Amino acid sequence: MTDSLQYSADGPILVAGGYGTVGSALTALLAPDFPLLLTGRTPERGNELASRHGASVRRWDLLDPTPFDASVRAVVSTVNDPHDRVLSAAVEAGVPYVDITRWTTRVARAATLAGQKSPSAPVYLSSGWMGGVTNIVAAALAEELGGASTIDVSIRYDVNDIAGLDSVDFIDRLGQDFEVMQQGNPITVSPLTDTRWVDFPGSRTKVGRIDTPEQFTFPMTLGAETASTRIGFSSHASTTALLAAKKVGLFRWGRGDRFTPLRRGLLYSPGKGGSAQVRIDVTGPSGTTSATIVDPQGQAHLTAVGGALAVRQALADDAQPGVTFPESLLNPRRTVSELESFGVAVLRA
Repeated sequence: MTDSLQYSADGPILVAGGYGTVGSALTALLAPDFPLLLTGRTPERGNELASRHGASVRRWDLLDPTPFDASVRAVVSTVNDPHDRVLSAAVEAGVPYVDITRWTTRVARAATLAGQKSPSAPVYLSSGWMGGVTNIVAAALAEELGGASTIDVSIRYDVNDIAGLDSVDFIDRLGQDFEVMQQGNPITVSPLTDTRWVDFPGSRTKVGRIDTPEQFTFPMTLGAETASTRIGFSSHASTTALLAAKKVGLFRWGRGDRFTPLRRGLLYSPGKGGSAQVRIDVTGPSGTTSATIVDPQGQAHLTAVGGALAVRQALADDAQPGVTFPESLLNPRRTVSELESFGVAVLRA
């Protein structure tokens, strides 16, 4: 595969997967300020969206070896890139790159691959929960406290939210143990264990462990000795069903394609819309503080907001080449203040 991108200061922002669930939301956020090129495996599905936002649309199927070529100003990946084609093409061309879709092991792989290629442009791995918005808010809270020794992230997943299949992709990894840092030491934990009840605006939700990229990056970027992320669901029945499935070992013996509909059927039932909520509790030298991110437009919109913020950071005049993560912003509190302009609230306890 010999994909070839070229950097053009006047070129469009290439949004890989630009007409999917998250990609469509990101396209709507970026279109007022940037020309856009949307790519995917079936470009005819993106024609109406592209026409509405004055964007172009082309085919780039990441599983098809046919080479792709374009001149662009930056690249945002909102799709699974199993062979790192989008990442490699952008880094080799010196094109600013943003990724908002990778899970933990693929974030680590992307950071390693990009580092080996010595990028001459920013490589913004913004795959923390909801496009890195969680990371930015956590960094702002840590800054208030003069640092962070413990960061606890709790997610309330609204089962009525508008969502694509990729949004429940994490369910296929609920049979895999993962490593986190606890009191400065690496430990291995199992998904959906170590449950607790967490208060969200208007509800109390039971949450359990889940593997997410910010648990991997927080100890390195913010110096956290303990980093944990847990998830719970707006439907107590969904939480109960997942915990029961975990208990009987469904996510271990039912890993294959044969059981994919059963696994995803436990959670994938997209509705007409719901609220995305993430609570972050941080302990540092000056005490403990917390904030809850609330996006009434749902998780796809909140993820797109993270992507839009990342694009602006990657294109900023002071952006530095190399791999970076969203919580490494020089002024995270200023970025948090920008969330309101996207309709996202950050509520303080």
